[in-house]
Amino acid sequence: MTATLLKVKNLKVAYGGIQAVKGVDFEVHEGELVSLIGSNGAGKTTTMKAITGLLGINDGDIEFLGRSVRGQGPWDLVKQGLAMVPEGRGVFMRMTITENLQMGAFIRTDKAGIASDMEKVFTIFPRLRERKDQLAGTMSGGEQQMLAMGRALMSRPKVLLLDEPSMGLSPLMVDKIFEVVRDVYAQGVTILLVEQNASRALSIADRGYVMESGLITMTGPAKEMLSDPKVRAAYLGE
Repeated sequence: MTATLLKVKNLKVAYGGIQAVKGVDFEVHEGELVSLIGSNGAGKTTTMKAITGLLGINDGDIEFLGRSVRGQGPWDLVKQGLAMVPEGRGVFMRMTITENLQMGAFIRTDKAGIASDMEKVFTIFPRLRERKDQLAGTMSGGEQQMLAMGRALMSRPKVLLLDEPSMGLSPLMVDKIFEVVRDVYAQGVTILLVEQNASRALSIADRGYVMESGLITMTGPAKEMLSDPKVRAAYLGE
């Protein structure tokens, strides 16, 4: 039995007077790629922000590596091995690609390890190597998404959270991003993927959760969910 790295228990989050997350339970085990799917406004991004300490929670608990991390900030969580690539990417526009990647390793002091990981990131994302001295703000949306993922990997996360990585990208770039997510997962990184593109997310995942109106309404092996008539009707346009 693989270890449970991340466990969300009865999570409730409200902001602006709206109960966005209404008592959510799910878990991510070591070595898994888990997809959290649902329509826009279902509460997926709110859940991710609560997990990573960007939003306070009203009730419930979040356990990481077997310990409660409720109330801890993003800085502390990154140090423990929980890193997120946020919706909208959030790269440092006036820094170069190399400088952005160095920022991802801000919690580390092992210079040799940082250099080695930088080389790994450039191997996963050859386009970043080609443009390593270019300012992030001059890159395309897809390239910025690659940079945001590379920056998160520089912290050596035990769990990598990806929030809508395909949003706003061209179909060709969406293909590339999902290919990269598969590659990162194949290297042993545990991933929680939040995605509106349900068919693509479930096609690369081990397990899936469906979120609707702030609640988890379905869970199961991703392949079974892909063929479930309810999922197909609601999220795959069939």
